[in-house]
Amino acid sequence: MKRVLICEDEPDIRDFVAINLQRAGYDVAGVSSGEEAVAAFDGGQGKTPFDIYLLDIMLPGGIDGVTVCKHIRSRSAGAGIIMLTAKAQEMDKVQCLMLGADDYVTKPFSPSELVARVDALCRRAGAVPVNADVSANSSPFAVNRKARTIAKNGAALDLTPVEYHILEYFLASNGAALDRRSILRHIWGEKYFGDEKIVDVNVRRLRMKIEDDPGNPAFIQTVWGVGYKWFDGQ
Repeated sequence: MKRVLICEDEPDIRDFVAINLQRAGYDVAGVSSGEEAVAAFDGGQGKTPFDIYLLDIMLPGGIDGVTVCKHIRSRSAGAGIIMLTAKAQEMDKVQCLMLGADDYVTKPFSPSELVARVDALCRRAGAVPVNADVSANSSPFAVNRKARTIAKNGAALDLTPVEYHILEYFLASNGAALDRRSILRHIWGEKYFGDEKIVDVNVRRLRMKIEDDPGNPAFIQTVWGVGYKWFDGQ
């Protein structure tokens, strides 16, 4: 059973989310502050005790959701992180995504929307493709689908589950131009409720990890008015 930690200071929202996730089959725990969320994460003694972290951006005390997100991601590439945000917090959303959050949900949200986001993130984190034994190469990158790793020049890249799937999608595209909506459907699923800016932020994150000069990308190239394409130098 997948475990979810909800960090939300409003008890009614926290209980509402917990009930719906429990009905969907998740093991759920709740905390009301960033300090408690950090303590719950650190309590895993080197291994994250939760599969998914739902973090409200605005939290009481000295540690807000952005700081918790940064703390978790700096110590775990595999943990799923979904931010709970208000519509007015646009810059905070981008900041959280750049720090490693996988997704965000804007308040007010429906329980079905939130459960769908959690389900999708769990699938990405645990999915093993049919051709998992097959490795793919696009010099200087090599994909090991069974191990779910991608290496550059023989050195493994430190990727989140979302980043891994986006990069794998690019590598398998054979240089075709991929529009943002296609990337969104492939990575986040047909029922994703969010907008396309999450694609752009994740591409920025990937460029910072794989490009020698992220400001002048050699591999993930922008196709103006469309989206992006992979260039392997051939």
